[in-house]
Amino acid sequence: MKSLPFFCRGKVIRGFGRGSKQLAIPTANFPDSVVEHLPADISTGIYFGWACVGGSDVHKMVMSIGWNPYYKNTKKSMEAHIIHTFKEDFYGETLSVAMVGYIRPERGFDSLGSLITAIRSDIEEAKKRLDLHEYSELREDNFFTTETSQIMNGH
Repeated sequence: MKSLPFFCRGKVIRGFGRGSKQLAIPTANFPDSVVEHLPADISTGIYFGWACVGGSDVHKMVMSIGWNPYYKNTKKSMEAHIIHTFKEDFYGETLSVAMVGYIRPERGFDSLGSLITAIRSDIEEAKKRLDLHEYSELREDNFFTTETSQIMNGH
């Protein structure tokens, strides 16, 4: 995927309410305006990278892009699970992410348990890969210290 790393930014919106409640894996959801501007070569699937909420610290993240086949969504979404415990919700805050790598394609699951197992595996894979120098250096990218409302790819 030649568009990686891909940098984007948008206000956190309310999602379907499943991440925290059903999965115990909270997600931050991007608005349609961000999803609709993804480059064509960024296919649906699971990605990893770095995320920052409202200009605070940069954390590891894993992101699902797609229709979430288990839930049979009719609309494409971008949902980031930031690998950090936040004290409170941050709806309306600016979420900045750098998607730096691809883990796997989107797929359906036969049970909620198998979906949760796959997500936990994706999180562990993201943690390991983000420790590699080729990805860890992007945590310090000046994208995270500049404030802009536009979507960015490259610099």
